[in-house]
Amino acid sequence: MASHTAKKTREAHLGSSRSERPRHSAVAWRIRHRACVVVACVVVAALVFASTAVASTWISLNNAVQDGAVKTVFADEEKLDPNEGRPIKFVLIGQDTRDEGNAELSGGMHDGEDNLHNADTTMVVDISADRNFINIVSIPRDSIVDVPDCRTSGGKEIPAQYGVMFNSVFSTAYREGGDLSTAASCTVTAVNALTGMHITNFVVVDFKGLADMIDAIGGVDVCIPVDTVDANTEMDLRKGMHHLDGRQATNYARMRHGTGTDGSDIMRTTRQQYLIKSVIAEAISKNMFTQTSELYQLALAAIRSLNISSGMADTNALVALAFSLRHLDVSHVYAQTVPVVPAPFDPNRVVWADSAAEVWDRLRDDRPLYGDDDATAADADGGDDHDAGDAAATPQPTPSDTDGAASTQTPTQTPSAKPQPTVDPKTGLIRQEDGTLIDPNTNGVVDPETGSIRDTETGQYIGIAYQYLNTTICSVPAKSA
Repeated sequence: MASHTAKKTREAHLGSSRSERPRHSAVAWRIRHRACVVVACVVVAALVFASTAVASTWISLNNAVQDGAVKTVFADEEKLDPNEGRPIKFVLIGQDTRDEGNAELSGGMHDGEDNLHNADTTMVVDISADRNFINIVSIPRDSIVDVPDCRTSGGKEIPAQYGVMFNSVFSTAYREGGDLSTAASCTVTAVNALTGMHITNFVVVDFKGLADMIDAIGGVDVCIPVDTVDANTEMDLRKGMHHLDGRQATNYARMRHGTGTDGSDIMRTTRQQYLIKSVIAEAISKNMFTQTSELYQLALAAIRSLNISSGMADTNALVALAFSLRHLDVSHVYAQTVPVVPAPFDPNRVVWADSAAEVWDRLRDDRPLYGDDDATAADADGGDDHDAGDAAATPQPTPSDTDGAASTQTPTQTPSAKPQPTVDPKTGLIRQEDGTLIDPNTNGVVDPETGSIRDTETGQYIGIAYQYLNTTICSVPAKSA
């Protein structure tokens, strides 16, 4: 390539007063030259302003991340690297505290609750390696479990516990260690022992933090399937779609009393899953080119509301992770409650069903909670050793000379197979001949009035039919009270 110094035309020397003027009118040159200078100054000023704004934005986010970072007790703590091509797993813990700002979202402060630290909600989150789906599995707080010993951030051993409620792991560890690091790390240790996974990271959020995040995106659309009244939170919502602010949405997801709920923690977890999907859908719907400020406020409010384990407290990595999920389809956010059955010794408590093992297998193997991924892989390989092979090996009825009825049939008269139910594209459900609605993902039965999904074997709540709820039950706005 020719050198730039080989040019024979002389260029103006920006550092000299002897710059050669063009061979045309001096007046015209002065006007155009000044115009170019003005434009150049504007461009430079804009670039400087933009870079300064980006820098200050990054600094604000980074300061918020570092302020909320929590050191774990794990010697082999995994560092967040969204570019490694690996799944990202962490435990999301909703902390129940009754300090200022949280009390009004918790039904008020009661005697002896000023130092309360409970795990109100625990979810295991699995972001797939290809960033095409997210698995979210809720662990009921009332689950009776056995958990191993763990250590506080100060090195003190907390003995193993047997037959305890799952949410007590967090509160016990907080009491023994006196800090969030111990409480969250011991909760993650328990999750690993119960699921066979190896997770070292966590995110902790309280009620006010969730409310602040929802307010940062201007509220969220929530379908209320039945008239809901709760005196504890002063909630009074008519059936239909509502645009709720952070306080209203958080109270709805947490409520255990009043109408519209059976008072169980299991049912409440399904509303929490629904709210998370709704918040994700709301955030994804924002136009990054016209609503940059709103998205920045969401990011800042979210980070300020969270305590993130030190392995994930990397601003660049978090931004890269968010960017890698920009094309995520909300229908690929798979959420359910781990399958449970009533505890044999206490009907108000639950234990994990045998089918819970399959749920954790999928998360360990980076497979979506729903869908026949084995069959999909087999199709890509050109065959399946199971379903397709079994079907091919099954003897088919053929005409027989010794069977009069059969001998009169021709190939075109062979009875056709009974048509299988198909998924309704509007509702996302299967309607059986008797009118029963089936969720094709979980094979659970859907309540047509509330959209809640129950496990066919255990009868327990496992989720909410998100698409059915929004398109059918709440296809029209709610009427005012």
